[in-house]
Amino acid sequence: MTPDEPDVPRRVRVTAPRTAARVRGASFPVAREMAEQSEVGQLFVASLIRSQLRLALVVAGGFLVILIGIPVLLAVFPDINAVTILTVPVPWLLLGLGIYPLVISCAVLYVRSAGRNERRFQDLVDDD
Repeated sequence: MTPDEPDVPRRVRVTAPRTAARVRGASFPVAREMAEQSEVGQLFVASLIRSQLRLALVVAGGFLVILIGIPVLLAVFPDINAVTILTVPVPWLLLGLGIYPLVISCAVLYVRSAGRNERRFQDLVDDD
């Protein structure tokens, strides 16, 4: 610098690495699609409904198979009718005490899986 030039600060160019830049296409957020009730939004909602229905049918089907399986088991092996535990016949124990844990476990399985389906859907909607 010469003495007759004023002290002018130099321009500095500040940049960030391109790897940190978020790639953003011309996407339309899912929440907006659903709010406008477009075909895409209806497709997402229908997908959630289908997954919840599939889950309900699988859990109900499994429950019914096991529930019907107990009487079939007792019919196939009639010798079980003669077995007692503390003077209570084993078929009564199976039907009386075995069903409640089955109902509770099916309910817990359904609630956890339905919640997971809804969380996945919510993550999709929140992705914007």
